[in-house]
Amino acid sequence: MLMSENRVVITGVGLVTPIGTGTDVFWDSAVRGENGVRPLELFDPSEYRTKTGGEVRDFKAEDHLSEEDINRMGRSGQFAVAATRMALNDSALKVSEENGYRIGVSMGTTMGEPQILEKAVHIKYDSGSEQIPQNLPRQYPCASIPANIARVFKIKGPNIIIPTACAAGNYAIGYAFDQIQLNKADVMIAGGSDPFSGIAFTGFNRLLATTPDICRPFDLNRSGMAVSEGAGIVIIERLSHALARGASIYAEILGYGLGCDAYKMTIPDPTGSGGIIALKRAIKNSGIAPDEIDYISAHGTGTKENDKSETLIVKEVLGEKARTTPVSSIKSMIGHTMGAASAIEAAACALMIKNGVILPTINYSDPDPDCDLDYVPNRSRSTDLETVVSNAYAFAGNTSSLVLRKFKG
Repeated sequence: MLMSENRVVITGVGLVTPIGTGTDVFWDSAVRGENGVRPLELFDPSEYRTKTGGEVRDFKAEDHLSEEDINRMGRSGQFAVAATRMALNDSALKVSEENGYRIGVSMGTTMGEPQILEKAVHIKYDSGSEQIPQNLPRQYPCASIPANIARVFKIKGPNIIIPTACAAGNYAIGYAFDQIQLNKADVMIAGGSDPFSGIAFTGFNRLLATTPDICRPFDLNRSGMAVSEGAGIVIIERLSHALARGASIYAEILGYGLGCDAYKMTIPDPTGSGGIIALKRAIKNSGIAPDEIDYISAHGTGTKENDKSETLIVKEVLGEKARTTPVSSIKSMIGHTMGAASAIEAAACALMIKNGVILPTINYSDPDPDCDLDYVPNRSRSTDLETVVSNAYAFAGNTSSLVLRKFKG
């Protein structure tokens, strides 16, 4: 169990997603079950097998960043800084010269800033490498994402990027949780960011992993994932610090668990071994029992392999309780935002706890005998939530589970 003086809570949320930029816009869209997977506009996908994805269409960088900052960073950095600004405002946290050293940044990503690389390649082959702007290469390293957050907000505590692909958001939040538990920081800005990437879109198309139209997690006719983009940020802090400044609290972070199935690079172990390890560790580290879990935010990509494996994981760890535990995937609405996915999902879980609403799995029509749990089909569900789990899995077998609970003083 956690020591009371080291309890960790979420006090702010910032979101950039294909169904809305800003927490209120996202939440209203998600409760309605809006579909953000649409025909692509960022580039021409006519040569590809699939032609849909999750684009953030309402994001205007100038609403959140100065012209100088816009010119200094790629789309991933812009998303991350914008989401951080929203989260800091939401938490009413003021960064000063005095407290900046006790605030840190922990970010996850899959692709980093791939559009910078793609732009440089186009310039090289269209006009020659000497025409690549001098400031472009320095925008590319994925470590620039948390570095930009630190620079813009003058944050001088721990700073890290964790590129564990599609589980990276949970990994980043877990690392931030540890920093507070170990008294390395009082507050951590944690989350994930990824822009829409032609590289990722091409890669997943070549793997035949993408849907030709919409994302249908757990449905019998599911046809694959939808490549997407976005950012999610949560402000997490020591409970005593939050209470001392009178902060509003969304939820408490009880703990997390990590694992690896050591199976294949792109396909999960059909037995769910890695996810079982992560979920069991999360439950143990959080000091809860499996039957205390009220809801699971699924990784739920909409691929045949992932959804079947995740169903096995839930049934193996929760036993008979799995039959009555709601499980849903917001990727049905926003697509797969890569390294931002589990950060957005953690923020969504905090909002679900606060508002007493479970977000749905949309596009669900035909049950699959291999996926036989309660997937909260198509409509949001009002219910009191005490303890929730968010799962996130990734290439190379990386697995993670994060446990949140309704805050009780």
